[in-house]
Amino acid sequence: MSKILSKEVVMEWILILIIFSFMSAIGNYIGYHYPFQESLYGMFILCAITLLGLIIEHHISYNIPAIIYISIIGLIVALPWSPISSTIIYYTSKVNIVSLTTILLAYAGIAMGKDLGEFKKVGLKGIIVTFFVILGTYMGSALIAQGVLMYTGMI
Repeated sequence: MSKILSKEVVMEWILILIIFSFMSAIGNYIGYHYPFQESLYGMFILCAITLLGLIIEHHISYNIPAIIYISIIGLIVALPWSPISSTIIYYTSKVNIVSLTTILLAYAGIAMGKDLGEFKKVGLKGIIVTFFVILGTYMGSALIAQGVLMYTGMI
């Protein structure tokens, strides 16, 4: 059975995606010198794919995460035999992934700051575990990157 999806929820998603698109396009323009208009078109394409994936997730009765639908839609529209693939690839290549990450991390920081009271309730043990999780993730990523760079001969 599909979940109920209200018009208000979809409009909220659209508003968030539009704001995210503008912020990312500005980041692409300032940080990476991509043309603002082309970055914005690329972001709108990515957001349309995202919105379609979110809507599909609510209408399909299986408990599959929206990211699966979003990825499949993105792959289908970018396949070489898709009539719109060249346009999709051209505009989305004008979006730098780091500018997206910057916006997402800023949002995550704001969200965490809002829940700081809950975080304080975790106590010292939670802070220590959090520290080691972040340190382990960083060290693991650094080791993998080092190994790949050495294997490919880049360092």
